Amino acid sequence: MDSSPKTTPEEKPKEAYEIMREQIETGLKEYNRSDLGLFLSSLSAGLEVGFSIFIIGIIYTLFKNESTNGQLAVMMALVYPIGYIFVIIGRSELFTEHTTLATLPVMNGQATLSSLAKLWLIVYVGNLAGGYLFGSISLVFNAEMHIIGKDFFYFVSEKMLKYSVGATLISGIMAGWLMGMLSWLLSSAQDTFSRVVMIFLVTFLISIAGLHHCIVGSIEVFMAFFAEANQMSWVQFLRFQVLATLGNIIGGVFLVAMVKYAHSKRH
Repeated sequence: MDSSPKTTPEEKPKEAYEIMREQIETGLKEYNRSDLGLFLSSLSAGLEVGFSIFIIGIIYTLFKNESTNGQLAVMMALVYPIGYIFVIIGRSELFTEHTTLATLPVMNGQATLSSLAKLWLIVYVGNLAGGYLFGSISLVFNAEMHIIGKDFFYFVSEKMLKYSVGATLISGIMAGWLMGMLSWLLSSAQDTFSRVVMIFLVTFLISIAGLHHCIVGSIEVFMAFFAEANQMSWVQFLRFQVLATLGNIIGGVFLVAMVKYAHSKRH
Protein backbone atom coordinates (compact mmCIF):
# COMPACT_ATOMS: atom_id res chain seq x y z
CA MET A 1 0.00 0.00 0.00
CA ASP A 2 1.28 3.44 -0.92
CA SER A 3 1.76 5.31 2.36
CA SER A 4 3.21 8.49 0.85
CA PRO A 5 1.40 11.70 1.85
CA LYS A 6 -1.31 12.86 -0.51
CA THR A 7 -1.45 16.40 -1.79
CA THR A 8 -4.90 17.89 -1.39
CA PRO A 9 -6.19 20.43 -3.92
CA GLU A 10 -5.72 23.21 -1.35
CA GLU A 11 -2.03 22.30 -0.99
CA LYS A 12 -1.18 22.34 -4.68
CA PRO A 13 0.96 25.27 -5.80
CA LYS A 14 -1.09 27.86 -7.63
CA GLU A 15 -0.61 28.29 -11.35
CA ALA A 16 0.55 31.66 -12.68
CA TYR A 17 -2.85 32.43 -14.21
CA GLU A 18 -4.54 31.70 -10.84
CA ILE A 19 -2.24 34.12 -9.05
CA MET A 20 -2.84 36.70 -11.76
CA ARG A 21 -6.61 36.33 -11.42
CA GLU A 22 -6.38 36.81 -7.65
CA GLN A 23 -4.10 39.83 -8.05
CA ILE A 24 -6.52 41.46 -10.47
CA GLU A 25 -9.50 40.74 -8.21
CA THR A 26 -7.65 42.18 -5.21
CA GLY A 27 -6.64 45.24 -7.20
CA LEU A 28 -10.22 45.82 -8.34
CA LYS A 29 -11.43 45.72 -4.74
CA GLU A 30 -9.17 48.69 -4.01
CA TYR A 31 -10.64 50.63 -6.94
CA ASN A 32 -14.12 49.99 -5.53
CA ARG A 33 -13.31 51.28 -2.04
CA SER A 34 -14.34 54.75 -0.94
CA ASP A 35 -11.64 57.41 -1.12
CA LEU A 36 -11.90 57.99 2.64
CA GLY A 37 -11.64 54.28 3.44
CA LEU A 38 -8.60 53.92 1.20
CA PHE A 39 -6.95 57.00 2.70
CA LEU A 40 -7.51 55.84 6.30
CA SER A 41 -6.10 52.41 5.48
CA SER A 42 -3.07 54.07 3.89
CA LEU A 43 -2.68 56.38 6.88
CA SER A 44 -2.71 53.32 9.12
CA ALA A 45 -0.02 51.68 6.99
CA GLY A 46 2.23 54.73 7.31
CA LEU A 47 1.84 54.69 11.08
CA GLU A 48 2.46 50.95 11.36
CA VAL A 49 5.46 50.69 9.06
CA GLY A 50 7.15 53.39 11.13
CA PHE A 51 7.79 50.78 13.82
CA SER A 52 10.48 49.33 11.56
CA ILE A 53 12.46 52.58 11.92
CA PHE A 54 11.72 52.82 15.64
CA ILE A 55 13.07 49.35 16.41
CA ILE A 56 16.16 49.60 14.18
CA GLY A 57 16.93 52.93 15.87
CA ILE A 58 16.84 51.22 19.25
CA ILE A 59 19.01 48.34 17.99
CA TYR A 60 21.54 50.79 16.50
CA THR A 61 21.74 52.79 19.72
CA LEU A 62 22.10 49.73 21.95
CA PHE A 63 24.68 47.84 19.91
CA LYS A 64 26.67 50.38 17.86
CA ASN A 65 29.59 50.19 20.31
CA GLU A 66 29.23 46.50 21.06
CA SER A 67 29.43 45.03 17.56
CA THR A 68 31.13 45.36 14.20
CA ASN A 69 29.47 47.28 11.37
CA GLY A 70 28.54 43.99 9.70
CA GLN A 71 26.98 42.53 12.83
CA LEU A 72 25.03 45.74 13.43
CA ALA A 73 23.74 45.77 9.84
CA VAL A 74 22.49 42.17 10.19
CA MET A 75 20.79 42.88 13.52
CA MET A 76 18.99 45.90 12.09
CA ALA A 77 17.97 43.95 8.98
CA LEU A 78 16.53 41.18 11.17
CA VAL A 79 14.11 43.59 12.89
CA TYR A 80 13.41 45.81 9.86
CA PRO A 81 10.53 43.54 8.62
CA ILE A 82 8.43 44.16 11.77
CA GLY A 83 6.58 47.21 10.43
CA TYR A 84 5.93 45.53 7.08
CA ILE A 85 4.47 42.49 8.84
CA PHE A 86 2.14 44.78 10.81
CA VAL A 87 1.00 46.47 7.60
CA ILE A 88 0.65 43.53 5.22
CA ILE A 89 -0.78 40.92 7.58
CA GLY A 90 -3.08 43.62 8.99
CA ARG A 91 -4.27 44.40 5.42
CA SER A 92 -3.41 48.09 5.41
CA GLU A 93 -2.48 49.73 2.10
CA LEU A 94 1.19 50.29 1.30
CA PHE A 95 2.09 52.25 -1.84
CA THR A 96 4.86 49.93 -3.01
CA GLU A 97 2.44 47.00 -3.10
CA HIS A 98 0.02 49.05 -5.20
CA THR A 99 2.61 49.88 -7.84
CA THR A 100 2.10 46.32 -9.05
CA LEU A 101 -1.32 45.39 -7.70
CA ALA A 102 -3.22 48.42 -8.97
CA THR A 103 -1.54 48.30 -12.38
CA LEU A 104 -2.82 44.84 -13.32
CA PRO A 105 -6.53 45.79 -13.68
CA VAL A 106 -5.45 48.64 -16.01
CA MET A 107 -3.44 46.24 -18.14
CA ASN A 108 -6.43 43.89 -18.19
CA GLY A 109 -8.76 46.66 -19.39
CA GLN A 110 -10.79 46.77 -16.18
CA ALA A 111 -9.56 50.13 -14.88
CA THR A 112 -8.34 53.38 -16.42
CA LEU A 113 -5.04 55.22 -16.11
CA SER A 114 -6.80 58.16 -14.46
CA SER A 115 -8.30 55.89 -11.80
CA LEU A 116 -4.86 54.33 -11.26
CA ALA A 117 -3.30 57.76 -10.78
CA LYS A 118 -6.01 58.71 -8.29
CA LEU A 119 -5.60 55.48 -6.31
CA TRP A 120 -1.81 55.84 -6.23
CA LEU A 121 -2.10 59.45 -5.07
CA ILE A 122 -4.47 58.61 -2.22
CA VAL A 123 -2.33 55.71 -0.99
CA TYR A 124 0.94 57.62 -1.39
CA VAL A 125 -0.29 60.71 0.48
CA GLY A 126 -1.90 58.56 3.17
CA ASN A 127 1.30 56.56 3.70
CA LEU A 128 3.45 59.68 3.97
CA ALA A 129 0.98 61.44 6.27
CA GLY A 130 0.87 58.41 8.58
CA GLY A 131 4.63 57.99 8.43
CA TYR A 132 5.36 61.63 9.19
CA LEU A 133 2.84 61.55 12.06
CA PHE A 134 4.61 58.48 13.46
CA GLY A 135 7.96 60.21 13.02
CA SER A 136 6.75 63.32 14.85
CA ILE A 137 5.35 61.29 17.75
CA SER A 138 8.58 59.28 17.96
CA LEU A 139 10.76 62.40 18.03
CA VAL A 140 8.69 63.97 20.82
CA PHE A 141 8.77 60.70 22.77
CA ASN A 142 12.51 60.25 22.21
CA ALA A 143 13.25 63.79 23.39
CA GLU A 144 12.25 62.61 26.89
CA MET A 145 13.21 58.92 26.81
CA HIS A 146 16.47 59.11 24.79
CA ILE A 147 16.17 55.53 23.59
CA ILE A 148 17.40 56.41 20.09
CA GLY A 149 20.66 58.30 19.80
CA LYS A 150 20.92 61.34 17.54
CA ASP A 151 23.73 59.64 15.64
CA PHE A 152 21.22 57.06 14.37
CA PHE A 153 19.39 59.80 12.47
CA TYR A 154 22.67 60.96 10.99
CA PHE A 155 23.38 57.35 9.98
CA VAL A 156 20.03 56.85 8.18
CA SER A 157 20.10 60.23 6.46
CA GLU A 158 23.57 59.52 5.10
CA LYS A 159 22.42 56.10 3.93
CA MET A 160 19.49 57.60 2.02
CA LEU A 161 21.07 60.81 0.67
CA LYS A 162 24.74 60.19 -0.09
CA TYR A 163 24.39 58.38 -3.43
CA SER A 164 24.32 59.77 -6.96
CA VAL A 165 21.11 60.23 -8.95
CA GLY A 166 21.74 57.05 -10.93
CA ALA A 167 22.58 54.91 -7.92
CA THR A 168 19.55 56.16 -5.96
CA LEU A 169 17.23 55.51 -8.90
CA ILE A 170 18.57 51.98 -9.46
CA SER A 171 18.33 51.28 -5.73
CA GLY A 172 14.68 52.42 -5.82
CA ILE A 173 14.00 50.22 -8.86
CA MET A 174 15.36 47.17 -7.06
CA ALA A 175 13.30 47.92 -3.94
CA GLY A 176 10.14 48.36 -6.06
CA TRP A 177 10.95 45.14 -7.91
CA LEU A 178 11.23 43.23 -4.63
CA MET A 179 8.02 44.72 -3.22
CA GLY A 180 6.19 43.91 -6.44
CA MET A 181 7.42 40.32 -6.27
CA LEU A 182 6.31 40.18 -2.65
CA SER A 183 2.77 41.11 -3.66
CA TRP A 184 2.83 38.30 -6.23
CA LEU A 185 4.32 35.78 -3.79
CA LEU A 186 1.76 36.58 -1.10
CA SER A 187 -1.03 35.55 -3.48
CA SER A 188 0.58 32.13 -3.81
CA ALA A 189 0.95 31.64 -0.05
CA GLN A 190 -1.29 29.04 1.57
CA ASP A 191 -1.21 30.23 5.20
CA THR A 192 -0.29 33.15 7.44
CA PHE A 193 3.04 31.65 8.50
CA SER A 194 4.17 31.38 4.87
CA ARG A 195 3.14 34.98 4.28
CA VAL A 196 5.15 36.18 7.29
CA VAL A 197 8.21 34.26 6.08
CA MET A 198 7.93 35.83 2.61
CA ILE A 199 7.54 39.32 4.05
CA PHE A 200 10.54 38.75 6.30
CA LEU A 201 12.79 37.46 3.51
CA VAL A 202 11.98 40.24 1.03
CA THR A 203 12.18 43.15 3.48
CA PHE A 204 15.31 41.71 5.12
CA LEU A 205 16.93 41.84 1.69
CA ILE A 206 15.81 45.45 1.18
CA SER A 207 17.36 46.42 4.50
CA ILE A 208 20.64 44.51 4.27
CA ALA A 209 21.21 45.85 0.75
CA GLY A 210 20.37 49.42 1.82
CA LEU A 211 17.76 49.82 -0.93
CA HIS A 212 15.62 52.96 -1.20
CA HIS A 213 11.95 52.52 -0.23
CA CYS A 214 9.98 55.69 -0.91
CA ILE A 215 7.79 55.40 2.21
CA VAL A 216 10.07 53.95 4.90
CA GLY A 217 13.07 55.87 3.58
CA SER A 218 11.02 59.07 3.56
CA ILE A 219 10.07 58.59 7.21
CA GLU A 220 13.76 58.06 8.04
CA VAL A 221 14.80 61.23 6.22
CA PHE A 222 11.91 63.18 7.76
CA MET A 223 12.96 62.16 11.27
CA ALA A 224 16.61 62.94 10.54
CA PHE A 225 15.67 66.37 9.18
CA PHE A 226 13.68 67.39 12.25
CA ALA A 227 16.15 65.77 14.63
CA GLU A 228 18.68 68.13 13.02
CA ALA A 229 21.11 65.23 12.63
CA ASN A 230 22.99 66.99 9.84
CA GLN A 231 22.76 69.98 7.53
CA MET A 232 20.30 68.38 5.14
CA SER A 233 18.32 70.72 2.89
CA TRP A 234 14.76 70.50 1.56
CA VAL A 235 16.26 70.12 -1.92
CA GLN A 236 18.12 66.97 -0.83
CA PHE A 237 14.95 65.66 0.81
CA LEU A 238 12.86 66.22 -2.33
CA ARG A 239 15.58 64.79 -4.58
CA PHE A 240 15.60 61.58 -2.57
CA GLN A 241 11.79 61.41 -2.51
CA VAL A 242 11.36 61.86 -6.26
CA LEU A 243 14.08 59.38 -7.19
CA ALA A 244 12.99 56.71 -4.70
CA THR A 245 9.33 57.03 -5.73
CA LEU A 246 10.13 56.92 -9.44
CA GLY A 247 12.42 53.93 -8.94
CA ASN A 248 9.84 52.04 -6.88
CA ILE A 249 7.20 52.63 -9.57
CA ILE A 250 9.50 51.48 -12.37
CA GLY A 251 10.47 48.34 -10.45
CA GLY A 252 6.91 47.43 -9.52
CA VAL A 253 5.26 48.24 -12.86
CA PHE A 254 7.81 47.32 -15.52
CA LEU A 255 9.78 44.54 -13.85
CA VAL A 256 6.88 42.80 -12.11
CA ALA A 257 3.40 43.79 -13.34
CA MET A 258 4.15 43.82 -17.07
CA VAL A 259 6.41 40.75 -17.00
CA LYS A 260 4.04 38.69 -14.85
CA TYR A 261 1.01 39.78 -16.87
CA ALA A 262 2.65 38.75 -20.15
CA HIS A 263 3.82 35.47 -18.62
CA SER A 264 0.39 34.51 -17.25
CA LYS A 265 -1.34 35.41 -20.51
CA ARG A 266 0.94 33.01 -22.38
CA HIS A 267 0.04 30.14 -20.03
